[in-house]
Amino acid sequence: MEISLRKARTIVRKTLDKGREMELKPLAVVVLDAGGHVKAFEREDGASPGRFAIAHGKAYGAVMLGIAGTAQKARADEQAYFMTAMNGLYGGKVVPVPGGVLVHDKKGDIIGAVGVTGDVSENDLAAALAGIEGAGLTGTG
Repeated sequence: MEISLRKARTIVRKTLDKGREMELKPLAVVVLDAGGHVKAFEREDGASPGRFAIAHGKAYGAVMLGIAGTAQKARADEQAYFMTAMNGLYGGKVVPVPGGVLVHDKKGDIIGAVGVTGDVSENDLAAALAGIEGAGLTGTG
């Protein structure tokens, strides 16, 4: 199964809704398919212009490595050389922090990833998970 444009847009909308409910700073949300290609992106008014690159890096690292941002951060803390090497392989596009979330279908297969940025990483993660669940899918953060 592939993540549909409809589901990607729903994830973005539900993530931003959760951010407003939590009174977070302005967010940027990107949804990637399983190949790392952008399906949807939005940056709220007031979010800094560089937020696309950060959101993309969080999601891209998750989908390319098959591990969510929280696990990437733990790996970076324990083995910085590994994450440095991975970032080199992927042209510096990996941002190994919470807020990069794997998206799974009902069978548990990875069908994409979501990257959220704008607030502290833990809040970015909470908003992403809410957006994914709001689209009827499962996230691993």
